[in-house]
Amino acid sequence: MDKILVAGSSNIDMTAYVKTLPRPGETIGDGRFLQANGGKGANQAVSAARLGGDVQFLTCVGDDMQGRMLREVFASDGIHTELMKFSPSSPTGTALIFVADDGENCIAVAPGANWELLPADIDAAESALARASWLLMQLEVPLQTVYHAVDVAFEKGVKVILNPAPISEAIPSQVLGKLWLITPNETEAEKLTGVKIDSAEDAFRAADILLSQGVQNVIVTLGSAGSVICNATSREFVPARKVVAVDTVGAGDVYNGALVAALAEGKSLIDAARFATVASSIAVTRPGAQSGVPHRPEVDAILASMNS
Repeated sequence: MDKILVAGSSNIDMTAYVKTLPRPGETIGDGRFLQANGGKGANQAVSAARLGGDVQFLTCVGDDMQGRMLREVFASDGIHTELMKFSPSSPTGTALIFVADDGENCIAVAPGANWELLPADIDAAESALARASWLLMQLEVPLQTVYHAVDVAFEKGVKVILNPAPISEAIPSQVLGKLWLITPNETEAEKLTGVKIDSAEDAFRAADILLSQGVQNVIVTLGSAGSVICNATSREFVPARKVVAVDTVGAGDVYNGALVAALAEGKSLIDAARFATVASSIAVTRPGAQSGVPHRPEVDAILASMNS
């Protein structure tokens, strides 16, 4: 089993489940409240660990009750927490989430301590990074930290997977050229390439542009439609597993965490994508980001039934 380093954000998610998402200026009543652990980095680390990965997590939380609680929760999932940083000046990040009855959501994030994960913290974790085979990152921490981590990992021969979410600006070509894999959704792929994605063929066109910019492998996730997987030698479409969605928050994070866990145990990229598709399909049937992350036996059982 390859070692995995996940570097990224940790949040406390405060979610209101409502009939429809509120429009500007509108108040929606009769909501149901849930507080849960979230943050893209944390969601992906928990997913990778629950699905069999040997995971170390580099993140920054507040030196507060929430941050200390998160360390205990991560450790209970088998995540190595030695690299966690505790800020004395900023609170643990918080996400405010609305989820509608149809599973759609909107999210506002107050990053707090996540904004204090700095390039120097990557340097401090260099020995752990050198021992890893995979680095998984997202964009909920400062971009200079992400780009520096990509540089250091590339120099050490660590395969970098970047989930470019949330995306606010173009990713420099010198960064793209050092990625083993990038995993945008439709919106992120359109922002990265300019290709409006309404179909799998559009996603293939966007993937080709990213490959031409130096990325070795591309997966464009298409929500309930599935995903496309591309590299220099193959182009595959993996359909989604049909389920009734309850909460799509964190589904992409579960996909990415499951993907790196499968890759770390030697699965091919296509088989890892199929594994991740099943994992994320389970997650959307449950409320909460980390609370909805499945465990390995659940995914294996569904894959076995699909292959029988």
